[in-house]
Amino acid sequence: MKSNNVKYALLVVWAVVIITGCENSNSNSALRDEMKALKQEKTQMREQIEESEKEVEQLKEQVRVLSGLPGEEKGENLYRVEKVKIGRYTNLYDEDEDGRYEKLIVYLQPIDEEGDVVKATGSVDVQLWDLNKEADKALLGEWHVGAGELKKLWFSTIITINYRMTWDVSEIISEYKEALTIKVRFTDYLTGRVFEGQKVIKPR
Repeated sequence: MKSNNVKYALLVVWAVVIITGCENSNSNSALRDEMKALKQEKTQMREQIEESEKEVEQLKEQVRVLSGLPGEEKGENLYRVEKVKIGRYTNLYDEDEDGRYEKLIVYLQPIDEEGDVVKATGSVDVQLWDLNKEADKALLGEWHVGAGELKKLWFSTIITINYRMTWDVSEIISEYKEALTIKVRFTDYLTGRVFEGQKVIKPR
């Protein structure tokens, strides 16, 4: 009888050890996941700070240059953006021809008072809308491009020159059979003026 009691006690101890180990394992796993999420958030915040610092430096340089110009050169003799134009090839694209449109490509041209395309420094906000849907579901996606990133997206061909911005929309576009609307907002860092443009895109 005593032997059975000893065996039972050992089994209880062993069960407690196993349960405790499982709980510790689950706790450690949750802690690792939380640490991983915090690291990713820290990385994203660092990238945003770096982008903001670049934009600030560009603005400081513009102020420095403008402050050294003669008075008459600071106004009407400098180029000024008068409007923005969304390029004709702006659309959704099925890159691998599998029937799904994975990429949104937006071509944007800042236009000066002479009607010429200029590489203006600024930031861009882009929205993709499906105006056939209910108001709370019509906005499909929106993106921001800072000045530091935008200047790298200047794209020229023998036909045209413009900013060329690309985004992956595979997760927000399930099918593309009806017209969608692109809305663009360009903030000119030279003057602080904001220009807006809109274009309806259709399946090709």
